[in-house]
Amino acid sequence: MATVELRFSALPEHVRTARLVAAAVARRAGVDEAVLDEVRLAVGEACSRAVGLHQNGGISAPVKVLLIEEEKQFSIEVGDEAPHAAPGGRVPGDGPAEADAETEEDEMGLAVISGLVDDVEVSAGEHGGSIRMRWPTTPPATLLA
Repeated sequence: MATVELRFSALPEHVRTARLVAAAVARRAGVDEAVLDEVRLAVGEACSRAVGLHQNGGISAPVKVLLIEEEKQFSIEVGDEAPHAAPGGRVPGDGPAEADAETEEDEMGLAVISGLVDDVEVSAGEHGGSIRMRWPTTPPATLLA
């Protein structure tokens, strides 16, 4: 199992780099060429979401992206360190209007990711959250003797 870890400052201009790195590693891992655009879009959405959460929360920690190559699948995990409210709850310090707008934007981003990726896991808690996305891989062709 090979893992690439990418950390970047929570700035929108770094999201493009994360998308490019994710697509390159996915290609090398054996993700089907036809799916690479979906990988780029999903990673971009997940990273943009994490950047927004960090900026809105005043969090200076970097956004973390893990690119995990396993035997028959390729996973990408995008992590943030923003506190997430329990379902139906509010993060302390958020006003009602800001929390509603952020929740709506967050839900839209997660809906886009779910539409692009069949296998998605979202976890969130008071110390941060993560989005883990998985794609099947095709083993490299072997030469016949």
